[in-house]
Amino acid sequence: MTTPDRHRVQLPGISSRAYEHPADRSALVAMRSLSGFDSVLKRMSGLFSERRLRLMFLASAVRADETQFRALYDMGRDSAYILDLHRIPEVYVQQDPAVYAMAIGFDEPFIVVSTGLLDLMDPEELRFVIGHETSHILSGHAVYGTMLAVLTRLATRVAWIPLGYIGLRVIVAALEEWQRKAEMSADRGGLLAGQDPEAALRALMKLAGGSRLHEMNIEAFLDQAREYDTAGDVRDGLLKVLNLIGTTHPFAVTRVAELDRWRRSGGYDAILAGTYPHREDDGNIKITEEIRAAANSYRESWAQSQDPFIGVLRDVAEGAVHAGERIFNRFARREN
Repeated sequence: MTTPDRHRVQLPGISSRAYEHPADRSALVAMRSLSGFDSVLKRMSGLFSERRLRLMFLASAVRADETQFRALYDMGRDSAYILDLHRIPEVYVQQDPAVYAMAIGFDEPFIVVSTGLLDLMDPEELRFVIGHETSHILSGHAVYGTMLAVLTRLATRVAWIPLGYIGLRVIVAALEEWQRKAEMSADRGGLLAGQDPEAALRALMKLAGGSRLHEMNIEAFLDQAREYDTAGDVRDGLLKVLNLIGTTHPFAVTRVAELDRWRRSGGYDAILAGTYPHREDDGNIKITEEIRAAANSYRESWAQSQDPFIGVLRDVAEGAVHAGERIFNRFARREN
């Protein structure tokens, strides 16, 4: 079913800032504003050759078009249309029972989905996934995610050099935290592209429970999310943090809860009604404003969380946020 069939709302000129998580957005604004950063990324792309990868998928996977995986091709076209992405990303289907989808590349990012994911999702759920990956491309996540992959591989190669490995792991850990927030951003973008909230939540729930949808219930799954947030003592809270080490995606219950919370907040409906930032204004955004927005977002999440471990760390974290704000306020005064 194509966009005109469902009368989905197109979002002309929408900026990725409309759906990006504040912590993701502040990191992106900072990285984009660094002089020469794009040039460094271009050089790094040689280590993770986009051209080589595209040739590999061109040779070993099936590219969706008007004659192959037509429905998937239409979804990619529709997502680009709704999010006003000027270039329609290529979509490749890779034979693999594992469930995944990814956006890869620097100059011309493309999307890869596994046959395992195609077998798991119904058409509207799959539309959300394609929209999710298209949102990654619009935000530039494919570029920085590729950088994370490069650094992760590099860290394993220098593991025998203690100081070098520790330094890289610190950078990788920070990028992993950013990547987890970027996934929440792309979930919002996927919802905007598909414009079917129930399908979006189902798709994320299936990542945890598989294809037996008749055995699952979204409200019960949201109850799991609330229990995950509140259950246990300080030890459990610490274990939650440790469980995230080395991961680039939030857990499924967290993603469902966050996307449902954003939808209920009114942000989704406001964007569909035409109230959203436009990419033509992206160049006027200041880093300090985005840093403050990210700090406020973390404050809100700490305030809402019932996790005992978060309660213990809240005062320490607040002190770190205040210190960070003082530093960025100094930069703000210099800018003015």
